[in-house]
Amino acid sequence: MHDNFFHKLKVYYEDTDSGGVVYYANYLKFLERARTEALFSIGFSNKKIQNDFNSLIIVKSCNIEYKAPAHLEDNLMIRTFIKSISKTSFFMNQFITRDKNDIAEAKVHLVFVNKDGKPVKIPEEIYIKFKPFFCDSIKI
Repeated sequence: MHDNFFHKLKVYYEDTDSGGVVYYANYLKFLERARTEALFSIGFSNKKIQNDFNSLIIVKSCNIEYKAPAHLEDNLMIRTFIKSISKTSFFMNQFITRDKNDIAEAKVHLVFVNKDGKPVKIPEEIYIKFKPFFCDSIKI
């Protein structure tokens, strides 16, 4: 059984179009915030990873399926878990829900890279902290 990271957020006026519907690109921002909070919850930050490991985590690809619109002042929950991991990258699945109904689902491929953008091995310290959140296939 795997654990999930959870992140709550409220939709603000700045997130919506003139009709009060969340602009499609803003879902990517919501997902990024949830991933950042997931890092914080295990004792890391993007800045700490950069400073301590000379690495960055970049999005290599993101596939998002929009199932229903979010609206102004909706309270959303983003559930995140690690689908699989390799030596240099991992896949996260993220679900955005409103009142327990899925409104968007994303599959995100993230890669650890050095300052030159070259893939590097995921630091063991981070791998160990992420381990309880692994879901399916683990390829190390």
